[in-house]
Amino acid sequence: MIEVTFTKQKAFIREASIADLPEMVEIYNKAIIIGGVTCDIDVFTVEERKSWFESHQTEKYPLFVYEVDGKVAGYSHLSGYRVGRRAVEHVTEISYYVNSDYRKRGIGSKLVDHTLQQAKKIGYQNVMAMIVEGNGASEHLLGKFGFEQWGRMQKIADFNGVLHDHLYYGLKIN
Repeated sequence: MIEVTFTKQKAFIREASIADLPEMVEIYNKAIIIGGVTCDIDVFTVEERKSWFESHQTEKYPLFVYEVDGKVAGYSHLSGYRVGRRAVEHVTEISYYVNSDYRKRGIGSKLVDHTLQQAKKIGYQNVMAMIVEGNGASEHLLGKFGFEQWGRMQKIADFNGVLHDHLYYGLKIN
């Protein structure tokens, strides 16, 4: 007889701290290397991402991590959309990334759900998500939450000479 012991993982979503930045940069850099997930094509150092981190330490543009047993398994955040243009100040952009070691566990769904709830509390009326054509995982995830494709910028994302569409998904929340 084989004895099996299951241990429950400690997992939760919280606001990101500067101590999380190295793991977030590692997750983002993996997405860049995979390609077709983000329009960044050059990897970053932790130092290069500090100003980005600081820009998400406000009530209006929060940054969250999904922690599993003390490790950052993924993160999500809200960003400005066309910042400074008052006619669209009620619109925000959502972004999310999950460590490849933790995919297919519902972490992306939990992060998106939590971040959308925060967007509602902040008072946003519309949430945008911009994704690269062919990112089926994100298309599926966004569809799960009611996002619809609101726009398509044809063949503007250049990945080493291969052009992809940039898709704009939107959701009305308030």
